[in-house]
Amino acid sequence: MKANEANLLTLLDGTKQFILPIYQRRYSWEWRHCQQLWDDIVRIGEDEDLPYHFFGSLVSRVEGTATKQEFFVIDGQQRLATFSLLLAALGRALEVNNVEIGTDKGKIEDSYLFNPREGDEFRYKLLLTEYDRNTLIQLLEGGEVSDNGSLLVKTYNFFTRKLRPDNLETVYKGIQKLMIVDIVLDSSAGNPQLIFESLNSKGLELSQADLIRNYVLMVQERDFQNRLYRKHWCPMEESFGEEHSKRFDSFMRDYLILKTGQVPPKKKVYESFKRHVPDPISQPRKLEEKIRDIAHYSTHYVRIALSSEDDPKLCACLFDLHELKAEASYPILLGVYEGYTQGRIEKADVIEIFRLIESYTVRRLFCELPTKSVHKIFGSIAKKFDSGSSLQEMKDNFSQLSHPDQFPSNQEFKEAFLKKDVYTSRALRNYLLRKLENHERKETIDVESYTIEHVMPRSLTGQWKADLGENWENTHEIYLNTIGNLTLTGYNSELSNRSFQEKRDHVPGGFRDSPLHLNKSLAQAERWDEAAIKKRAETLLEKALKIWIDHGIDKPIRRGWSLDDHHHLSGEMMGLFQQLQNRIQNLDDSAVSEQITQHYIGYRLNTYFVCILPRASCLLLYLNFPFPDINDPQGLCRDVTNIGHLGSGDVEVAVSSTAELDNIMFLIGQAFESQSQTGVR
Repeated sequence: MKANEANLLTLLDGTKQFILPIYQRRYSWEWRHCQQLWDDIVRIGEDEDLPYHFFGSLVSRVEGTATKQEFFVIDGQQRLATFSLLLAALGRALEVNNVEIGTDKGKIEDSYLFNPREGDEFRYKLLLTEYDRNTLIQLLEGGEVSDNGSLLVKTYNFFTRKLRPDNLETVYKGIQKLMIVDIVLDSSAGNPQLIFESLNSKGLELSQADLIRNYVLMVQERDFQNRLYRKHWCPMEESFGEEHSKRFDSFMRDYLILKTGQVPPKKKVYESFKRHVPDPISQPRKLEEKIRDIAHYSTHYVRIALSSEDDPKLCACLFDLHELKAEASYPILLGVYEGYTQGRIEKADVIEIFRLIESYTVRRLFCELPTKSVHKIFGSIAKKFDSGSSLQEMKDNFSQLSHPDQFPSNQEFKEAFLKKDVYTSRALRNYLLRKLENHERKETIDVESYTIEHVMPRSLTGQWKADLGENWENTHEIYLNTIGNLTLTGYNSELSNRSFQEKRDHVPGGFRDSPLHLNKSLAQAERWDEAAIKKRAETLLEKALKIWIDHGIDKPIRRGWSLDDHHHLSGEMMGLFQQLQNRIQNLDDSAVSEQITQHYIGYRLNTYFVCILPRASCLLLYLNFPFPDINDPQGLCRDVTNIGHLGSGDVEVAVSSTAELDNIMFLIGQAFESQSQTGVR
């Protein structure tokens, strides 16, 4: 490897070509990146005391001969393409304005944009990937290029607008001062991915999917690299389309959750993938199988998340989940779709599973269960639910959830439904009213054409206060935004804060004239007060229990457990547990909380980092930490990544005496520190 400071113009001069490998991402610089470059160039061009300006690095692998060199770009392609567009725009501006600044269009093109004595594609000093290659060539050649949304065209037009007769010399002076760190690997160099990861270059941050693509493709032999990209990776990316390209990161995260049961932070998906696929070089057949599997699951994700499902019944289920913003459930949906497409799960069961997830999500929202753990919950269920599992096994997974994440019972749902403020959550209120209105309707109503109406208005008149009675203030505060007081109307401005009788009878769009099912009980009410609001809420609750059913999971579930319920905790085992308990809580007594469940005692920040299962002869611990990363000098740990067990975590370790506590706390500390530092809680 050779690393040298180089003047960027000098670097481009001579007979050479920079080629973007097939796996590199498309040109991605936007206005803000071009503006920063422009500002830097103008600033250094105007400042005679600044001898140079650092423009980042260029990493490439060299092939070819001394007289005809090809540099395959590993990092720096965005800057290189942008600089080429700036030079092309400058050359045209010099030609059009006939300004003398020490260079001209011909010199710029022959020295920095083209290899003038070469033919075919080697004529061009820079070849982009096939997506952008022809567009760049057309821009450099001066041909007509329609502004079809290409960022290359937008960048070229940006520089064209910026260049004026009075600033051309300043811009050229600035360009001449641009320096770059030129890192060149010869063909025998080791893994270029390690160098690529270590760079902290300017420009647009690589997405997690970009990093993963480079990780698996960059180190491969050219023919194998091309096959992997063209046969698997490229079709997968194209299926997302330009509009949804940013969703590719989310897909990779959900795929890893499904396969590992671990929930990586959004910015750590690449690191998680490297643990999942630790060696992309030595086993090419295994790597291709993995990429084929990823591409296969991506077809499920496109159907789930990007509204491409053709079956109307499945589409309706997915629409509801989208509106609830239930993306955390997507790892489960990927597993369900796999079983469905393989013919192992019937469509009717798929629909019920989707509705089960919907019911659980809605009941969680009403009962205000903790939201931070929802990804972990769905990830755990997804990992247990392989593509051959049944509807009943899915129900069993939900029924086994422990406090505080258990499937809310009918009684809990009823209590929450009557009193929850649903208006302040726009997504929930619109979804809720749509579902209640269209339940058992043969012809559904487009509720988006209606607006939300508070029957008892937000601003009370004297008449309203009198109608509500002496406790009007309390009634207004408690029930204003509850479901019993909300409906839909096309006449919101006409209804305003008129009295209930006027809203019901005497204005256009009054409740008695409304075609909406939601307004039937309003049309029959004599007055509107606390009793009427509660009565209507109970009427709507009857519908709600038919829509968001318990799926057979509603059964007496004990919500509170204590150490007394763990019969193995007695005598010496209780003493051992208490010492371990104290040491765990001392890790951070203000942040660590203890949760006692039917099967284990868990210690969490926002999710468990260790779970203790008391046994007759030992305490069995599960650490929420990737097994390959655990530092276990004593060899105490067991990998249970793919083995079903109670508690959270992929590392199992047992402790049976106080003499082992120091070693055990060393292991527990790793899981604790991991969550503390990364924010995965």
